[in-house]
Order: sequence, then C-alpha cells, then structure tokens
Amino acid sequence: MTTRLTPRQILDTLVAFPTVSRDPNRPLIEWVSDYLASHGIASQMSLKSDDPGKAGLWAHVGPWEDGGIVLSGHTDVVPVDGQDWSTDPFTIVEKDGKLFGRGSTDMKGFDALAIWAMVEARYADLARPLQLALTYDEEIGCSGAAEVIAALSPTMPKARDVIVGEPTQMKAVTGHKGGVTWWVHVHGFEIHSSMMHRGVSAIMYAAKLIDWANDLNDRLMAAEPGPIAALFDPSFTTAHVGQIRGGTAHNITAKDCEFQFGFRVVPGEDVDRWRRVFLDEVAKIEAEMQAVRPETWIECIESFHLPPFLPEPGGTAEALVRGLTGDNSENMVSYGTEASHFQAAGYSAVVCGPGNIAMAHQPDEYITVEQFQAGKAFMERLLDNIRV
Repeated sequence: MTTRLTPRQILDTLVAFPTVSRDPNRPLIEWVSDYLASHGIASQMSLKSDDPGKAGLWAHVGPWEDGGIVLSGHTDVVPVDGQDWSTDPFTIVEKDGKLFGRGSTDMKGFDALAIWAMVEARYADLARPLQLALTYDEEIGCSGAAEVIAALSPTMPKARDVIVGEPTQMKAVTGHKGGVTWWVHVHGFEIHSSMMHRGVSAIMYAAKLIDWANDLNDRLMAAEPGPIAALFDPSFTTAHVGQIRGGTAHNITAKDCEFQFGFRVVPGEDVDRWRRVFLDEVAKIEAEMQAVRPETWIECIESFHLPPFLPEPGGTAEALVRGLTGDNSENMVSYGTEASHFQAAGYSAVVCGPGNIAMAHQPDEYITVEQFQAGKAFMERLLDNIRV
C-alpha cells in the first residue's frame, strides 16, 4: 500500500526545499506531483514563462464536475539572509509547542495540510470535488497566481470556492487592499552645486514627488472613509516610498536618484485611477526638470500590480469557511494575497489558514503546534462536509 504521509511529515518535506523567491521551486512542485500520483491523483504543472525553474500545480479529486473547492497556497518563501536564526531555517525543529522553520507559517503549514487533505479525499466518497492549486512568486508581487490560474484552471472542472490559506489564525478574511508599485529612476543633470540652477538634481526633484506623497497621505487620512474603507486600518489608500538611493558627492547635483513608489488601495477604489494620478504628477515634475535641461526625464517601471480583494455579499466561500470554523468576526487586512486574483478570475474567495501573520518573514519563524492541529481539524471538517 502506498504510504499516506501525516501533515507533519509533509510539512517537514516542504520546508526542506529552500524555495526562496529568487530561487527555483520546481523540485518541490515535482515532489508534490509525484506524491499525489502515487495515490492516483493526476495533476497539471505549468512552468513560469521566463523561468522554467519555477512552476505551479493544479490537481483534482472527486467527481469530474464543476462546483468544487480549491485549496490554494504559494510555495515560495522570503530569504533568510542576514537573519539571526537559532535553528536551521530549512529543517523543522519542534520546541516548546512550536514548529520552527522558514515557511512554517507563511505558508507551507497550510500547503502541507492541503496536500494531506487531497490524499485523504482520494480515499473518500465525495459529493463535491476538491482541488489543490500551488503557486510561485507570491512573495515578490503575487504575480505567479495569475499565471497559474490562466494556464491551469481551464484544465480542470471549474470550482466555485477558493480558500487561500494565508496565516489568519483560522479566521475568515474577506477583504484586503490592492496595490501598484513602480521602480522610479529620476535622470538629472550633473553640475557643480555652486551652479545648481543650471543643473537638475535628481534627488531634489525626487523629493518633490515624495513630498507630494506625504501631502496626499495627509489629505486621504483627513477624509471621511467610505463604508468598506472604514473596515481597514488605516482606513484609506496610502502612498509609500520604502527605498531610495542617488547622488555621487555633496558638491555635485545628483545625476541619478532611484526609489520605489507604491500605493496600497482600499477595495472599492480603482487601482488604474491611482496609476493615472501618479503618472500625471510624474509628468508635471518631469516638465519642470525639462524646462531647465531638456535631456532630463523620469523613468517609471511598474513592478507590482494587485487588484483589491472585495468583500462578497452572500459569498459562498466565506459562508463555507464560517460554517467550518464557527468564526463570525469581520476581518480585513492591509497586506495583499492571491485571493484577489482568484476573485478576478470568477471564483468566490476567502482567506483562512493556520498561524499568525506576525510570525511571517521573521527569524525563527514558527507555527504553533496548536495552530497546526487546528488547521488539520479544519481540513477534517471540510472533508466531512463534502463526503456523500
């Protein structure tokens, strides 16, 4: 008889794959595909278009019909570089009721439980299909999910509900902010700073755009939030610059200044509108620069785009999770997840998984044994729910 691994054994295996977002995840995906196949579960794999070392997976068990449930998780993790770990980050270590390891919370804990549930479902008589979707590149912009959905969801019967298992301590999250981010390169003109009026300081003009963001945030914070925005903390769309570099010396106007600029957009607002607002301001500042030196300019490369995840009145995925957990609290988050990509593709979606988001990305990341067991109990109730 083919071995049926426990959730803990699967978690140990998944964490041992060092699937940092800059590195391949394909060996992990191939292991999952082989393990599912050993139990007679067929899966489809798609390679990232410009990087065959990265792959997504979609699998199906139960009746070959529409209306099923998708358990979805990303397989990439953030780096451990520069972090002070007291254990090997790519080996699960159990201590004091905690399972330490990179990705144990975000989100290989859920992935392990979802894979376990798929195998258990294979040996059950199901009235409703269960599917598994695994993605890549979530940690660098959630871009992998859109590619996996487009490539693989048409190969399976269309499910109705998607549970994205980000760590929520098994509470239903029904909305989150979207976002758009650019890498901005201000191309100035160097000249001795004593003659700065004849040059264009890339840093000082970058500062104008950054100061515009500060003013915008002040105005948005002071405005009365709408009913959906009021559910978030903070209850408004935010503009942010997190990194900046530029210049060569104190007595030279800076030829270059580079920084990231991004919006986190509350549901109900149009990400494209904020894109236009930003690019209009860029054009205005660029015109000021070119009035001094026509060869100067501002380069903006969009590096991230995620639609907001909107609460669904009467959402079937939310109702399913609330029925399984008994949780009726209202939860919105300001970080992004892949749920919005599933929602945009026509699925009813909800975010719910074991672990605490506060542990994500931290040195000595861990999921508590209690939360991992709560996740297993959730999967058991889900299986009971879809049995004949």
